[in-house]
Amino acid sequence: MSIIERQTGDRMDKKNPTYLLVDAEVLPDIFQKVVSAKELLSTGVCSTVQQAAVATGISRSAFYKYKEYVFPFYEMGKDRIITLFLELVDQPGILSDILNVFAKAGLNVLTINQNIPINGIANITVSLRTGEIEKGIADIIEEIEQMDMVRRIKLLARE
Repeated sequence: MSIIERQTGDRMDKKNPTYLLVDAEVLPDIFQKVVSAKELLSTGVCSTVQQAAVATGISRSAFYKYKEYVFPFYEMGKDRIITLFLELVDQPGILSDILNVFAKAGLNVLTINQNIPINGIANITVSLRTGEIEKGIADIIEEIEQMDMVRRIKLLARE
């Protein structure tokens, strides 16, 4: 089974989505391929969207078009726990900036484990509860990836 968002007019309505439970067998193949590509990225089998797109037989543009609208059923539940790994440049304020991104997105920080920086890079693991999340995890990760002092961010686990 898959859940898809109902289209409102010509665009998806992200603020007030309506979810439908639909058997994946009746959906176009692209939706299942996007879910598969997201799984390849989240498990680390593929490190780039391009690799995941090639592996699942879709274009990058198709992946980006549907990635925020197609989820496996288990992903839709609120109040999940995710764990992220971050490599940050050892500069004052960068972790605070990232924590602000989490707070604005409605994520609740459960744990933060930070090692002593080595060669100017700090390794941090953060566990978060998604209870009040306002946007997709992929969007949050993408926003953090764009920050200057972030060298790498990876989804390690999800409940």
